[in-house]
Amino acid sequence: MNMKFWLFPFLAIALWSGNVIVSKLAASSISPFAITFYRLLLAVAIMSLFLIVPIWRNRDIAKSYWLKLGFLGFLSMAFYQCLSYWAADTSTATNMAVITALTPLLTMIISAIILRAYPSKRIAIGGIIALFGTIYLISTGKPIELIRGHYQIGDLLMLVAAGCYALYSVLLQKWRIPLPAWQSTYLQAISALIVMLPVFLFIPKGQAELNQSTIPLILYAGILASVVLPFFWIKGVEHLGPNRCSVFMNLLPVMTAGEAILLLDEHLMSYHLIGGGVALLGVFIAQLAKQKAEKNRIVNLEVN
Repeated sequence: MNMKFWLFPFLAIALWSGNVIVSKLAASSISPFAITFYRLLLAVAIMSLFLIVPIWRNRDIAKSYWLKLGFLGFLSMAFYQCLSYWAADTSTATNMAVITALTPLLTMIISAIILRAYPSKRIAIGGIIALFGTIYLISTGKPIELIRGHYQIGDLLMLVAAGCYALYSVLLQKWRIPLPAWQSTYLQAISALIVMLPVFLFIPKGQAELNQSTIPLILYAGILASVVLPFFWIKGVEHLGPNRCSVFMNLLPVMTAGEAILLLDEHLMSYHLIGGGVALLGVFIAQLAKQKAEKNRIVNLEVN
């Protein structure tokens, strides 16, 4: 396998880590709803340049699946993004990245519920390990504090956001909309933009202002994170498969932590290393178990 293909998911995760930093910077500059709207507006405008004609050719398919596409767009590009920006107000970039890296594991859990794709013992063990690590992380190394109600609301919001994206991934697999990935993404973005429009109109003017501090953040979110990142990820999945690409999610906290220390003056604490490390270990164990199960399934199909 050509090693250059590994660059696709690597670059996607690098851009994703940058987007976590952008979320933190945006928390003190612009409303979560405003940056989500501007981001979608810019992304839709750019994608329209090369997708509006193919979409018109597939308009009958788009009409047949418009309700599902609309819900997928709401989950991944409206609700998830708003929660992420909102979480950044009280969570750290490092915590956000570690919790986001739990998405593949959450996807397996939701798959068990919706698709009846029950996890193996190894996947379950990985999930339990990741859960302990996450609890240790968000409690800043003092799990008993969670029982007392001492935690950052941003960490919980980010956990809900990760669960939301996991649900999106499962529904995307369940519904299997017969459109190319880019066209599906484009229609989802349009749906999310329509959802965000009435919300945007009620945002106080001072919280949706375009200025020297907010425009660069919107450009990064709207172009690099919304158009270039999906392109790299889609190409990675195309050449390497979803299982291999999902392993790269484990790099997200590492990259983000380094950037947060350099750009945001965040400090890496012992609970980040212990809790984050244990959580990622659990995710990694679950991913390996899933890959092994998938290989065994393919072998059995070939034998039969």
